[in-house]
Amino acid sequence: MVQYDFLDASFGALADPTRRGILERLRAGPATVSELAERFGMTLTGVKKHVGLLEEAGMVTTEKQGRVRWCRLGTDVFDREVAWLQRYREVVEERMDHLDAFLERTKEQES
Repeated sequence: MVQYDFLDASFGALADPTRRGILERLRAGPATVSELAERFGMTLTGVKKHVGLLEEAGMVTTEKQGRVRWCRLGTDVFDREVAWLQRYREVVEERMDHLDAFLERTKEQES
C-alpha cells in the first residue's frame, strides 16, 4: 500500500478556516505569531497550535529572532499535493476524452 501521510497532514491542516486564513495572510509576506493572533482574535497559544500544524504539513516555516517568532510560507507549499491531484485530473480528462469520442461515434451512427 502506498503511503500518503503528507496528504493527511496537508488536508487536515487545510480543513480549518483559521489555518487557511493564516496561509492567505502569509501569502502577502512574513508575519509574527503576535500579528497573526491579533488579526484572528486569538490567543498566542491558539495561534501557535495552528501554526504548528501548518508547519508539520510543510506549509509554513517559523524562525525565532530574539523573543519574536516569525512565520513564512514554506518554499514548496502544495507541490506534492498538486502533483498527487494532477494524476487524478489526468484520469478524469482521459475519461472525458473517451466519452467525447463515444458521443461523436454515436452521433455519426444516428445520422
